[in-house]
Amino acid sequence: MTRLELKLSLPERLAKEAQAAGLLTPEAITQLVKEAVRRRAGQALLDAAERVAQADIPPLSMEEIQAEVNAVRQARKTDRPA
Repeated sequence: MTRLELKLSLPERLAKEAQAAGLLTPEAITQLVKEAVRRRAGQALLDAAERVAQADIPPLSMEEIQAEVNAVRQARKTDRPA
């Protein structure tokens, strides 16, 4: 686990509200960061889907998808240290 020390500059009112809501604890901040990372990943996926739709790329067949999955799995096996 990586240990980070954060220093925040918040408006006084917001700091008080966040403290009262329990949002400034290490556990709460961890949860907030996890949620932000998930939201960004989700938005990146939606953005990519939009770019694919705009590019008018034909969808892959199930066989093509499986071939891609198999190729990635094989590459991961090959890249693992013995």
